[in-house]
Amino acid sequence: MAATPLSGHGLLQGKTGIIFGALNPQSLAWTIAEAVHREGGRFVLTNAPVAQRLGEVDALSEKTGAPLIWADATSTDDLDRLFAEATAHFGGGIDFIVHSIGMGMNVRKNRPYEDLNPDWFLKTLDISAASLHRTITQGLKVGALNDGGSIVTLSFIGAQRTFSKYSEMGDAKALLESIVRSYGYRLAKRGIRINSVSQSPTRTSAGSGIRGFDLLYTFAETMAPLGNADSDSCADYVVSLLSDYTRMVTMQNLFHDGGFSTMGVTDELLELLGEGLLKGQDSSALQELFGDKK
Repeated sequence: MAATPLSGHGLLQGKTGIIFGALNPQSLAWTIAEAVHREGGRFVLTNAPVAQRLGEVDALSEKTGAPLIWADATSTDDLDRLFAEATAHFGGGIDFIVHSIGMGMNVRKNRPYEDLNPDWFLKTLDISAASLHRTITQGLKVGALNDGGSIVTLSFIGAQRTFSKYSEMGDAKALLESIVRSYGYRLAKRGIRINSVSQSPTRTSAGSGIRGFDLLYTFAETMAPLGNADSDSCADYVVSLLSDYTRMVTMQNLFHDGGFSTMGVTDELLELLGEGLLKGQDSSALQELFGDKK
């Protein structure tokens, strides 16, 4: 696991924002909030009201001195109230938004992709992707977003590649990344940047709800030259995207995955596959590909 800096560098000093999605210490938004706090950024924490009985966000609020405002990101009224209270707290607009929201309704209910409940599917898209569009739209309408700001959302390579157990969330992340591109052009007119971070499989509250996650995690760890990127590393990367050091980076889907997205196959994985495929077989083609495993 990568070490977290012992002290900050003031990268976000003077900046204010809203962080969506912190639930407990295992959630990426929680770790990001800690890193933003370390770097001098001030923020409001927010999550859906249902999270009040599921999470521990009060502890994070106390630790970082960040107000906690419960709001459903799929509700226009809730977002309007959130922006009103946040700007009143800061005495002005906000400089950054961290959108770390996702929920696969069919995945949670173990409905296969070829038999999705259509209402649950639409709800998944609304929560996991359209909520980003709605948040930006309302922020612009009420004048809450400062020029030159930065918006970061969290994605996964399942938006580009098929992971069967990821199911409908692959579609949701694909839509999320499309919104980043489509809104990025429009936000740039005010110097506001927006990017998505495609994070490694990470042991979070959301990840634990996906069947086969442990196997997927191990597969990615074997494939990535640097191994899976942990939550602390992700938080540091997001901080860099919120800072002025990345002021010309926008409309990008940025892979933060230890090199997984660029690899074809590793020697370690070939060896594991070879052992399994060659067991009890005499195929000369397999032996030529993987070596003689007898």
